[in-house]
Amino acid sequence: MSGTYLGMPAFPEAAREAVGNTTLRGNLRHATHTIRDKRARAVAELDDWAELREAGKRVKDHTLRHLDRYLVQLEEAVTAAGGTVHWAADADEANEIVVRLVEETGESEVVKVKSMATQEIGLNEALEARGIRAYETDLAELIVQLGKDRPSHILVPAIHRNRGEIRDIFRSEMSEWGRPAPEGLTDTPAELAEAARLHLREKFLRAKVGISGANFMVAETGTLVVVESEGNGRMCLTLPETLISVVGIEKTVPTWRDLEVFLQTLPRSSTAERMNPYTSMWTGTGDGRAGEGDGPRAFHLVLLDNGRTDTLADEVGRQALRCIRCSACLNVCPVYERAGGHAYGSVYPGPIGAILSPQLRGTGSEIDASLPYASSLCGACYEVCPVAIDIPEVLVHLRERVVQGGPAVREGNRVVLKPARGHAAERAAMRAARWAFTRPGALRTGQRLASRSRRLHPRTLPGPGRAWSGSRDLPPVPPEPFRDWWQRTHGGKDEAK
Repeated sequence: MSGTYLGMPAFPEAAREAVGNTTLRGNLRHATHTIRDKRARAVAELDDWAELREAGKRVKDHTLRHLDRYLVQLEEAVTAAGGTVHWAADADEANEIVVRLVEETGESEVVKVKSMATQEIGLNEALEARGIRAYETDLAELIVQLGKDRPSHILVPAIHRNRGEIRDIFRSEMSEWGRPAPEGLTDTPAELAEAARLHLREKFLRAKVGISGANFMVAETGTLVVVESEGNGRMCLTLPETLISVVGIEKTVPTWRDLEVFLQTLPRSSTAERMNPYTSMWTGTGDGRAGEGDGPRAFHLVLLDNGRTDTLADEVGRQALRCIRCSACLNVCPVYERAGGHAYGSVYPGPIGAILSPQLRGTGSEIDASLPYASSLCGACYEVCPVAIDIPEVLVHLRERVVQGGPAVREGNRVVLKPARGHAAERAAMRAARWAFTRPGALRTGQRLASRSRRLHPRTLPGPGRAWSGSRDLPPVPPEPFRDWWQRTHGGKDEAK
């Protein structure tokens, strides 16, 4: 995974700074509550939502189990339709492929559909380093790009900005990227949208190269699918002469029929709509015969691994690859609502980012080792996930990996990870607990000592324990252990049982 966000502080430190920003918290609270309330109403309209959720889970799990076969089938179908398939093992290889393809066209600028995969690999920075300028065309991504910012939400990358901030960004930055903002621009949504439309229109009409991701890839037909709400995606996918799509290998689905499930669950879980305003599908070039029909004359598909096969090798963690990027988990997460997306140090924020980024990038850095702890384990994320990813289960699994290390797959090789730094006390406490719980006599003696000395117990923990008791009350020790109470009240009648 790209190092774009690496070097940031660990999640607790970044979150501590974020929660002190009252404007940020207000923006997040308003936006997430609005989206999740609308989503709940949209989902309630379907009597078979639970069945659709289970169907999506099964389709994804089946595809992941047979991903090697479906990827080969996808390549054959795309090639037969006039496209060219490239395989990229990591971010550097993917960036080099895309930069080379753009340079071969002789162009020095490209237009882009909103794509998390290209953000993941740092494609814009790689293009800029070679003198190629990439223009984001999604409204929220445009705001982020003009503001020299980073996305903070999967669905609404500029969710941390309010209308006044967006107006100021447009006024000060648009002229550096193309058509300037209109004179007297206000912060009304209609005026802001019109300013963006005028700014982008000239880029759509001029661009010869488009770059996109995809929400789904259909193996049996070689069809790629992009769902969006603004129409900018369709402009990028149809007007340029060359289209380059960078897509994670996990976005594959076996058949056209499988789309039926996801085209019902994705819009309701993301934008709370019954269907997306724009659902664009394309297969190869033109109508399948190179150079004929509408659409690009040249189509290149870059299939991105970048840690995905390593994640696939983890029997518990692989369920993260089911994700269809709906962002429902972000909108219900109490941690995300207060800390925002930037604190996660990744293009994938929120609960899904807390389990996906440490698997794609590994847990070697301070921030990636901290992400599995960026959760209260309340389970709200699992309840709303349209493909039933048990995020709390994966979080606990990754916490164990951080604290204890152990076997894992990195870059296709089986390795034994070392425990992350800073968890020695936790490991010692767990070893002590294991020792006590496997020795009933020692456990009983310790419980009795704790009860008899309860008046001497502190209200807060010393040393590293202060981080835990600083925001929690230590539970009081009962006057007597449960076993002693049971013996006294029942006379030990059931002890033998």
